Formats: sequence, structure tokens, C-alpha cells
Amino acid sequence: MKNKALTTIWIIMYVLMVFLPLGLLFLFPRPEGREFLREVSVALGFLGMALLGLQTIPTSRLKFITRTFPMDTLYRLHHQLSVFTFILVLSHPILLFINNPNTLRLLNLITAPWRARAAVISLIGMLLLVVTSVWRELLKVKYDIWRWIHDGLSFLAIGLALYHMFKVNHYMALTYQRVLWLVMTGIWLAIILYIRVVRPIIMIKRPYKVAEIIEERGQSWSLCLQPDGHPGLEFEAGQFAWITLENPFIFRENPFSFSNSSEHEDNIISFTIKELGDFTSTLSELKVGQTVYVDGPYGNFSMDEHECQTLVFIAGGIGSAPVMSMLRTMRDRKSEKKSYFFYGNPTWDSIIYREELEEIKKELDVEIVHVIEKPPEDWTGEAGFITADIMRKHLPDEYRSFTYFLCGPLPMINAVESALTKMHVPKGHIFSEQYEMA
Repeated sequence: MKNKALTTIWIIMYVLMVFLPLGLLFLFPRPEGREFLREVSVALGFLGMALLGLQTIPTSRLKFITRTFPMDTLYRLHHQLSVFTFILVLSHPILLFINNPNTLRLLNLITAPWRARAAVISLIGMLLLVVTSVWRELLKVKYDIWRWIHDGLSFLAIGLALYHMFKVNHYMALTYQRVLWLVMTGIWLAIILYIRVVRPIIMIKRPYKVAEIIEERGQSWSLCLQPDGHPGLEFEAGQFAWITLENPFIFRENPFSFSNSSEHEDNIISFTIKELGDFTSTLSELKVGQTVYVDGPYGNFSMDEHECQTLVFIAGGIGSAPVMSMLRTMRDRKSEKKSYFFYGNPTWDSIIYREELEEIKKELDVEIVHVIEKPPEDWTGEAGFITADIMRKHLPDEYRSFTYFLCGPLPMINAVESALTKMHVPKGHIFSEQYEMA
């Protein structure tokens, strides 16, 4: 109930901030109205500008927000709102041109006044933002390089759009509108300052050292870190953190789930990471004692965040890392809860934690169901992918009341969520952690 209330409050606040510039026009004196299309154009421009600035919030990783909304939901919202914002802003000049075709001359950057030039360049910047974000992988732009491009284009688009608004000086001639936009700009700048300056400084002051690197099955490694000169951090099983091996001001970081128990007493934190990209492929080269910077914890993918009597874990490959953190935590707490773990892998030899899972079965009331895509010839267990039929086969009749935790690649998450829907499991009982956040 508390989480739902916070969700509602944050959504209301976000909507209010978007519509506040327009809403105040109905409450206070304003200039006389102009042509209908021109006024609609201005309204869309105000809405688009508010949304453009507020786009700093979903991806800011402010913990009081990430405790309410899953990170993958925030990033997905950011992606969708970015496209919608561009459409709103693009509609602003199009309606002006329809209302008065003579305004097309403002597109000429040589003869147009600076307020029009700023608007055109800002719109081009937004277009590049959308193109490089939506088609980043197709354009083969590395994430860290794209991030710098993204930040630069964002500053360009927002800064020039604000310049355009203040120079047009119609509704912005009103004192309360100027004050409102200055305050909103101050909030956006404060968030950017925290993201780009304050947080990296905090990370630098709280470094970690590599304590151990353990080779796991499936081309994976468990990275164990110990705090260097500070007490470390507390996390909930299922949460994740962002890790970087370089100076935090470079902003070359990657998110990974904690894989050790949240009941750890030695302050060491660990992450199990699969070799999938440029960063992960270098893990085996790390040296004990090497400095690593950690920003976290984040996420509400946690059994401690939800009322759970019987738990069902469903994971694919390295998606087992947060599940393992939960199982290890339950073991340390000597939990008596019943749980099920459906674990999908390509082959029997690629199953991460395979031996430890067998040991955990002796200490917890957990049923582990391995689902192998390419099973060995003598395999007698489940084969293929995790389906509704496989889950029904191993779950008792009252499975609809259980709490489900899903983690893995997006296609697997979508397929399993669809299967659970067919099984009539309430959506409020299903929680997922996806990899594709950026």
C-alpha cells in the first residue's frame, strides 16, 4: 500500500510540473489571446519544453525515486517520453507555419533573428538525440561515447530552447512565468550537478578494492569487493549497483546485480558477471587490490520489498545472480519459506552456481527445476524453454497466490510474463528485472 501511494504521489507531481506553466495562465492575468492555431502551438511548445527538462529525472538514479519505480521502467519511460517530447516540440513550429506561411522564412539561419535560429538548432539537436538513442546499436556507437553525445545534445537542445522562449517574450514577459521557468531550470541544473559532479565525488571518496575473482561456469566471474577506508554499503537481496574501473567522472559504468547474501557480516559485496561485452570480457584480467568504484544500491526487485509467503524465482543464464542473492540470504536467515526456482540455460555445463544450488537444496525448502535448451543425451529433466506447462507441472494448485521474481534477457522476460498471464497469475504478484535499460 505504501509503495502504491508513493507511486501515485510521484506521478501526480510529475504531471503537475509538466502542466504548471499552462495552468498558471488560467489563474493569473495574461496577454490577450491570438489566433487559435498560434495559441495551440505555444501550448505545445510549453508542454514540450517542460517535458524536455524533466527528462533528467527518470535516468537521474535519485534513490528516493528508484525505491518506488523499477529502473527498467524508468528507462523505458524516458525512452518513450523522449520521442513524445520531440513530436510535441516539432508540432510547435509546424502549427505556426500552417497559421502563417510567412513564418517559414524563420528557417533561414542566415537571415532569421537569433531567437528563431536558437529554436531551429535546438530542434535539430533533439532530432539527433532521438536518432542516436533509438538506433544507437544499429549505428554501432559505443555506450560511453553515446552518453557523452547524449549529454552534449541535451544541453544544447534545452539551453537554446530556453533562450528562444525568453527572447520571444510574449507569455514569458509575465513575471510569474519567468520566475517559474527559472525555478524549473534551477531544479534541472541541480539534478545534472548531482549526477555529473556530486555523485562521482561520493564514489571517489568511497572506493572498493578487488578482494577475490572467482571463475564460474558459463563464462562468468564472481567479483568480490571490499570497502577501502569506509564501512561499505547495505543492500537488499535482488538489488544492483553500477560499477566502474575508471575515474567516476568518465561515466563509463555498468549495472550488475549483487549476488552475495545481504546478511553478509564481512562488508564484502560480490557480483557475478558474464562475459558479454567490452567491459565484462576484461574481468579475468582484474588484479586483487585493484580499485573499483561502486554506486548503489538501486532497485526494488527484492523479496524484502514485497509481502511474500511462497516465492517462485524464474531466471535465464546470468539472470540467476539476483536470485542467488535471495537464496543465499534466505539460507543465512534460516528461512522456512517454501520456494521454487525455474532456471533456464543453454546447456548443462553452462549452469552457473550448479554445485552450490545442490547444497542450498539441503538447507532450504526449495525446489530447483533446471530447464535446458540443449540437454545431454541422458537428460531426464525439463528441456527447451520455461513455459506455462513446465511451471504448472511443478507448482501446486494454489500457485496464483505466490510471488514471482523474473530476471533475464528481455525476450525471456516477455515470454514468461505472457505464460504467467495465461496461468491467471495476478500482475501484482509478478516482479521482473530486465537487462535492456539503456
